[in-house]
Amino acid sequence: MTTSGNRRILISFLILVASLALTVSDGAAQYFGRNKVQYQKFNFRIIKTKHFDVYFYPEFRAVAEQSARMAERWYARITRILNHELRGRQTLILYSSSPDFQQTTTTSEAISEGTGGFTEPLKRRVVLPVGTSPAETDHVIGHELIHAFQYDMTSGRGPGGGMEAGAALARLPLWFIEGLAEYVSIGPVDPNTAMWMRDAWERKDLPTLKKLNNPYKYFPYRYGQAVWSYITGRWGDETIPRLMRSVGRSGELEAVVTRVLGVKYDALSKDWLAACQKAYEPVLKETQLTEAASKVLFKGTEMNVYNISPVLSPDGRWIMFLSTRDLFAIDLYLADAQTGKIKQKITQTAVTPEFESLQFIKSAGAWDPTGKKFVFGAIAKGRPILTFYDLSQEKVSEEIPIREMDEIFSPCFSPDGKRVAFSGLHAGQTDLYIYDLESKNLRQVTNDFFADLQPSWSPDGRAIAVVTDRFSTDLSLLSYGDYELALVEPESGKIDRIEAFTGGKNINPQWSPDSKSLYFLSDQSGKTDIFRIDLGTKKIAQVTNLFTGVSGITDLSPAITVADKSGRLAYSAYDHGRFSIFTIEAGEGLQGSSTIAQFGGKLLSVLPPREQPTGALLGLLRNPLYGMPEQIEFPESSYKPKLSLEYVAPPQFGVATDRFGTYAGGGVGLFWSDMLGYHTVGTIFQTSGRLKDFTAYLTYQNSQRRLSWGGAVGRIPYVYGYYGYDFDQTTGLLIEQEDLFWMINYQALGFMTYPFNQVRRAELYLGYQYIDFQHEVITNILDPYTGELLGRETTKLPAPDGLGFVTATAALVYDSSIFGATAPILGQSYILDLAPNIGSLNYLGAMADFRKYFMPVKPFTLAFRALHYGRWGKGGDDDRLYPIYIGYDTFVRGYYYTTFGDSNVQENFDENRLWGSKILVGNVELRFPLFGVLGIGRGYYGLLPVDMYAFYDWGVAWGKDFSGVSTTPAIFGGDRKAVSSAGVGVRMNVLGYLVLGVNYVKPLSRPGKGWLWQFSIWPGF
Repeated sequence: MTTSGNRRILISFLILVASLALTVSDGAAQYFGRNKVQYQKFNFRIIKTKHFDVYFYPEFRAVAEQSARMAERWYARITRILNHELRGRQTLILYSSSPDFQQTTTTSEAISEGTGGFTEPLKRRVVLPVGTSPAETDHVIGHELIHAFQYDMTSGRGPGGGMEAGAALARLPLWFIEGLAEYVSIGPVDPNTAMWMRDAWERKDLPTLKKLNNPYKYFPYRYGQAVWSYITGRWGDETIPRLMRSVGRSGELEAVVTRVLGVKYDALSKDWLAACQKAYEPVLKETQLTEAASKVLFKGTEMNVYNISPVLSPDGRWIMFLSTRDLFAIDLYLADAQTGKIKQKITQTAVTPEFESLQFIKSAGAWDPTGKKFVFGAIAKGRPILTFYDLSQEKVSEEIPIREMDEIFSPCFSPDGKRVAFSGLHAGQTDLYIYDLESKNLRQVTNDFFADLQPSWSPDGRAIAVVTDRFSTDLSLLSYGDYELALVEPESGKIDRIEAFTGGKNINPQWSPDSKSLYFLSDQSGKTDIFRIDLGTKKIAQVTNLFTGVSGITDLSPAITVADKSGRLAYSAYDHGRFSIFTIEAGEGLQGSSTIAQFGGKLLSVLPPREQPTGALLGLLRNPLYGMPEQIEFPESSYKPKLSLEYVAPPQFGVATDRFGTYAGGGVGLFWSDMLGYHTVGTIFQTSGRLKDFTAYLTYQNSQRRLSWGGAVGRIPYVYGYYGYDFDQTTGLLIEQEDLFWMINYQALGFMTYPFNQVRRAELYLGYQYIDFQHEVITNILDPYTGELLGRETTKLPAPDGLGFVTATAALVYDSSIFGATAPILGQSYILDLAPNIGSLNYLGAMADFRKYFMPVKPFTLAFRALHYGRWGKGGDDDRLYPIYIGYDTFVRGYYYTTFGDSNVQENFDENRLWGSKILVGNVELRFPLFGVLGIGRGYYGLLPVDMYAFYDWGVAWGKDFSGVSTTPAIFGGDRKAVSSAGVGVRMNVLGYLVLGVNYVKPLSRPGKGWLWQFSIWPGF
């Protein structure tokens, strides 16, 4: 995965500067957002190979050394294929598990459970967790290193190519970038991508290359790999560096394709589609479509793409499965296995912090023998837990932390219900474990670098079936064999190989009720189907022969389940671009056919136009010795943080000339960090021609531990004023005057932030602030006919005394909301903030902001906000503090000062009602995705990310207003009345970065004012 790197460093830094200055020490906790929690402190060390600096921590040293050798081999392969050597040394940062990886400080971005790794352009770092098997780790290293080469080839510089490299790749479609990474790291033989292409062809949705530019509709990894396989299959792998270099320089993909390949872009699309037609049409004649072969229980839809990891109860009555049926997250559901009617939603991962992961890609749960309890693996507080759901109580009844593990997958009960076996990842290797529920004892059954996955305990209790790579993998050569089936004796740990298919994967074993047979998945033909092997006779029968294939999210995800007593089977399959769940009743349908489909000897995983697995790349991938370093141990050193320049905000300079003279201004931002992101430093310098207008700000943040801390110092001037002119009746000259006021903020502060979990954190700020006030009038004398400047005079006028005070803020922030395209659509958030100020002015800044989002009927959201902010105490009403205004469109719409003008007297409305030292605001919105509701386009938002809404705003400001009068609101027995408004509006997300809105509003407290238009550039509350 490519990433824009630490773009949010700049954004967060600018927000911090703005909030500190504009609030004038009235509290710094002015934003929401979920937390990235560092549950652990990692003691990183560095392995140095010929080309790499490999960062790791001692708990998985042996696996890190293996990974270093993998990286060197990939370097040799990629150099050969791309005909390019990296400039400088390459950084590879490893984590021992996905939960550890999600805590990385190398990026401020949140890492999702589905992210297998990333490569960022700022320091050209490759960052990833080790996988559940050596082969999985090897593939991800290869994929991400290709991105490092892509950045290097397009930036013209070495590590730290920065935004130049990122900008060059950003001009190219994702299918070109990610597809190349998949192609080079996997090759032209891939059952998973072939499945996707067959499905797209059958539903007549194979896109042209131009349509592939939409990554939301066409997954760039799969489709991009298929296109690259076609290009190299027709023109050879030697075309890869020619295309990459040319398009990296120009960014003109269509022109480069035409020049390098000698075929026009549209013609290339047609040729690729024709090759797919030729490859997949014969397959359709020899297979079944999924809905014709089995009964659909949960059908994937445009709004519910994933229905996966089915688990039938022993009697076949109930089914647990993972699904996106509630739109915003993958959750666990309990349903009737006959009708598909949902009985209960077990988890609420989108809006509650209980589970950080359900391990939905690599794991499924299991029922106990009675069918009354269900166990599944999850991640909570950064560590794995066994979670037990009680069917009779209809709730999660127990959670058992497995502190010895990093992750746990596919737990299953013993037949007596007293033990749970699972595949556990620890120190970078995946082994089989058994946990005794009575003694609370954890026993490790296997202990080696081979993978032992997807355990399934036989109904008679004699064996645990597993998936393993141990029988055909050579760890000394890092040569990975196919996944095969094995039987493990639970007590002794003895492992016996099951002789199933010799080619392709054999995974996801599920026992027949009599313990005499195993159902499993195999892609021996190049597509994945269900097979049954008789453990006595070793005979194999084919249960399904689907056109697409039986599959979970990845080619190693669990996808089938068999009821222990009834023998009923359910499976997930990729069908019509979604994952659906199907069932097969016990009986003849599960006996299968003794004739195994062969498809004329063709391997269906070979991507067209190839018909056989050939090519220079494939030869490299199948040669484990090419590029393999002889060295197996490498020099090692401790990590010592050193700051280096990470990003330079593009310098901005300007020169302006008018009749009053010439002015110059400009600014630049510089940002530094160490390689692991523990320490970040940011600076901003800006000037607009005069010394008093000079801005400078310096920040530092230490993110090495869960408690992050830092500080900031700076000078920020704000200037505002008035302009007027008059004719001198005596001289006849034109007199222009600029009346200017400066408020110059000098600030120094320290801060600490402690996240309790992903949605709740505490913040503490302490500092000193001095505000200097200056006032001057600039008088210009001009000839009224020629505009010639005849004279200029600057007069300094008295200004208020400066303010100096110690500032402090303590805040509790909670945010479980789900943000849509333009505003939150589900969940809740709140801030409780107290900010005492002691010094020239003494007062207490207090804020309470509560927001709640309901979805009574999908996709309509009811949004509520209640906000109070006030400066309490005598100093809070001081004239030198700018009063608070509720007429902004973020508070009460319809009252912004530009809507008054000359009609103010006619309206008989006192604008002072909008100002005060304290405010109370309430808002209600009913918002919905406009095109999604109209059915125009696909997905939640449809054609465009546009929200429409109806709203009601209410607010009151009191205390000292702009006229200097102190007031009390009517709700507290005073005479200051609230204002309100109602209306409708539309907000649109522009390019993912800007939210533009327009409101048609009726200010209800302005009887002389009709409906008016008001524009905004802010997301909804």
